[in-house]
Amino acid sequence: MYREDFMRRAIDISREALEKPGTEPFGCVIVKDGAIVGEGLNHSLAHFDPTSHGEVEAIRDACRRLECVDLSGCELYTSCEPCAMCVATMEVAGISTLYYAASMGQAGVAFATLTRAERHPIDVEALRVAAGAPVEARAMPSQQAMDTEAVAILDSWVKARKAATAARG
Repeated sequence: MYREDFMRRAIDISREALEKPGTEPFGCVIVKDGAIVGEGLNHSLAHFDPTSHGEVEAIRDACRRLECVDLSGCELYTSCEPCAMCVATMEVAGISTLYYAASMGQAGVAFATLTRAERHPIDVEALRVAAGAPVEARAMPSQQAMDTEAVAILDSWVKARKAATAARG
């Protein structure tokens, strides 16, 4: 169930970007059982890390704090509608509910006057298309190679994982 105090915290985190060099105004909190378990602010420019979005940072923080990679049952509050990368990360982590403040369209209007050099450029629509497309349909050239060796490692890992699980009972 939506709670204004959690959204206010996400927005307050985004406000930190007004004073912190190398950050962008995208803040996020992860909530589990009525308590904040993770927080994040976009540090892409400061960390030279294009994946350092507020949502990804909050998910990383929550997973470290909870010592898990499954955030099922958690809610995510963010100051702006997440991009496709963040949505994919939310899905992988098992986030149950998303609450967002500004829409992607509203953010686009706010950022419209910035030049490419003044911001970390993301073509949101192209990202959505590429993220959802099979590898052969993406604009980025790609080529599969050495799959036999890679699949052998995957198979060995699965067998070891099953054996370890069986040994634990």
